[in-house]
Amino acid sequence: MTIKAIYVQPGGGFERVTLGTCDSSTPKTGEITVRVRASSLNYHDYAVVSGMWAPAVPRIPMSDGAGEVIAVGEGVNEFAIGDHVVSTFLPGWLEGEPEVDDMGTVPGDGIDGFARQQVTMPATAFTRAPKGYSHAEAATLTCAGVTAWRALMVDGALKPGETVLVQGTGGVSVFALQFAKIAGATVIATSSSDEKLARLETLGADHLINYRKHDNWGDLVRGLTAGRGVDHVIEVGGPATLAQSMVAARIGGHIAVVGILSGTTGTLPLLSMLTRQLRLQGLVVGSRRHQIEMIRAIDATGLRPIIDRHFPLEEIVDAFRYQETNRHFGKICLDIEP
Repeated sequence: MTIKAIYVQPGGGFERVTLGTCDSSTPKTGEITVRVRASSLNYHDYAVVSGMWAPAVPRIPMSDGAGEVIAVGEGVNEFAIGDHVVSTFLPGWLEGEPEVDDMGTVPGDGIDGFARQQVTMPATAFTRAPKGYSHAEAATLTCAGVTAWRALMVDGALKPGETVLVQGTGGVSVFALQFAKIAGATVIATSSSDEKLARLETLGADHLINYRKHDNWGDLVRGLTAGRGVDHVIEVGGPATLAQSMVAARIGGHIAVVGILSGTTGTLPLLSMLTRQLRLQGLVVGSRRHQIEMIRAIDATGLRPIIDRHFPLEEIVDAFRYQETNRHFGKICLDIEP
């Protein structure tokens, strides 16, 4: 069967994004076929499509995919035809300690992704979607949701009463705010926009900082915590924000380094890190087990993702150009029609 697919040609760049077709195979033992209904944009996807991390071969982009099961191979007992499922970012990392240090197995990067109508993959490359979620809502979870969950709940072992600092209004930061609040934490949120800060407040942010108005916002964070600093920082900015994050963290605090929005290299205030005994934890999303545990919490609490805009699959370049403007709040989704 031939299906519609988006390709990024070698070298990347929006001018090299093309609409084409690919074949859909019948599921073999242990595999399922999923009718893909939605995907969502992440910075990682932008890096691939824009040419920052250009593919060497024609590549179907997008790491996030959600839809319904339309065929089941032999030996698959976890899913049945009609089940709503969502993909995992690292299909081979089922549970336990991380063992992958590259993007070779990531859909939309090392292998073809979900910018297509249908996909056949091992059943273990998916989990069930949360109850009552639309396909677009489910598609927000694969990268951004699991990253925020692992940073706080797994690596950070977040406890009620602790304090969390989130940066900006992208998908990971908004999910981190939501997860922190359902766990009973206090949240300090930063943004360059007072309008966006007001929206973060409606989601439960306890303290708001416009970092454009306060260059030394780390000191401001310490003031809001009576000089102690926060227990956890969700660090998405990278080199441009890491120094202030280290100021904002408490002695022995946890900084989850999850983003590179300002680049991949910079100067590390090593003495401050040592004397204040900070724990900088780098992470790349999480395991299938992390995703299952996150979805269990979502089902128990009724948490819903924040979606800014929808674009049809054919307008994928427009979606990424909108992402470039940084006007979005939460996630940007692609709707994949028949």
